[in-house]
Amino acid sequence: MTTEERSEPAFDATEREMLEGWLDYHRATLAMKCEGLTDAQLREASVPPSAFTLLGLVRHLAENERGWFRDVLAGEELPLLYCTDEDPDGEFHVTEADTWEEARTTWQAEIEAARANAAKTALDGLSVGRSSSGSPFTLRWIYTHMIEEYARHNGHADLVRERIDGTTGQ
Repeated sequence: MTTEERSEPAFDATEREMLEGWLDYHRATLAMKCEGLTDAQLREASVPPSAFTLLGLVRHLAENERGWFRDVLAGEELPLLYCTDEDPDGEFHVTEADTWEEARTTWQAEIEAARANAAKTALDGLSVGRSSSGSPFTLRWIYTHMIEEYARHNGHADLVRERIDGTTGQ
């Protein structure tokens, strides 16, 4: 694994730079939480019988990147990566065959696709996909939601990583 570079956005960044910067910061934070662990450690459940693992969390956020930036924002109709009708939480149901290399590669590909779709959209630009009430989302809303999603799950990742090998930190 490689060391992830992580920096906060500049204090005088534009709104878009700030939102993109904080999202990238939180993406890098999750990668740091997984850094240096073996596949077996990344598959260790937080508190059995919970299925929550760091590997599952990376897969979950790959699903979120795909869902919000490709399906909702751009209207791409793509299948889910790990979930099915039979297993709607499939991203968290990791097996011995599931690897960091596959999960990380998939996650990073979804991040790159997310960046490409966002680059074509103004902050006030509206999504193709709609909310349950029928309203479109702005890119600004999607960025804010994804920052919240990563920040919340990075807190979970802190606890799981500490349980695995005692590593703590930001």
